[in-house]
Amino acid sequence: MKRGLDSGTTGSQLMSSSASSAGELAGTPVAGVTIGELLRAAGQRLRGAGSESARLDAEVLLGHVLGVGRTTLLATPEATVSPAQRAAFETLLARRASGEPVSYIRGLKEFYGLALSVDRRALIPRPETELLVDLTLARVAQMLTGAPRDARPVLVWDVGTGSGAICVAVAVECRRRGYGRDVRLRATDVSVDALGLATENAAVHGVADAIDFAPADLADLPDAQPADIVVANLPYIPSDVVPKLPIAASFEPPAALDGGPDGLAVIRRLLGQLPGALAVHGSALLEMGADQGARLAAAVDATLPGWTVSIHDDLSGQPRVAELTRGEWP
Repeated sequence: MKRGLDSGTTGSQLMSSSASSAGELAGTPVAGVTIGELLRAAGQRLRGAGSESARLDAEVLLGHVLGVGRTTLLATPEATVSPAQRAAFETLLARRASGEPVSYIRGLKEFYGLALSVDRRALIPRPETELLVDLTLARVAQMLTGAPRDARPVLVWDVGTGSGAICVAVAVECRRRGYGRDVRLRATDVSVDALGLATENAAVHGVADAIDFAPADLADLPDAQPADIVVANLPYIPSDVVPKLPIAASFEPPAALDGGPDGLAVIRRLLGQLPGALAVHGSALLEMGADQGARLAAAVDATLPGWTVSIHDDLSGQPRVAELTRGEWP
């Protein structure tokens, strides 16, 4: 599974003005506090504000201000920072101390090896969701190399696309593997604002022509061709748990988190739409909470008799994705 990006920037690649980070990191005397001093003070401040990753937050934000990767930052603790850079860092630090997620402050999140734009229009992609991308790619490969099929592309439907993380990652990886033309993606979301963000991410990564974006309530898209693969990371946190989440979650769209009384309300609605949305012998991949497997399987049995359910664990060994497979449907 792919991991996040490290910019790998070196001191020679930094800004070149007389007050630039390049000069500072090279040891040129510049009035100001050192990187090490700033990080120590910022870490203490963020710990006091309740951050569970205070030091890392401080490093990422200071690196963002200086335009360098963490590797370069940590290798030059005695380098000085100009007053202007320190002021910019203090502004970002105050936002983080208020609880705002680092990803929103930076305006990007690394996901499946891609730097995606993120803001309050959509949920911040989580690392565990990369499993959905892995499984989708595996099913695409099986369909392309398995039993003979017609010439049409494999159709993947990303339901509740949010920032577009899943569909963009799948499209980019399919092209990298050489079968981008054999796969078509559809991405829907009830939020027009989220669709705007997803479209921007697709354009930045050069796959906007491979994805059809459309507003829809889950898979309720009239006259839509059934998909070979439906993939969805829908809200699955129980309503009474949402207020107890870390304060950073309060900056994200509530509708992208709240899954109703037991966390499965939105997923159950999708289950009711799957017979019309998923092609015969297709697969649906649904992210879920680690304790929801049995209840989700029961919901499938009640709503989709005859469908099979298998559970896939994430890298931490926690049940994370339910895979639903349909045979012939009366």
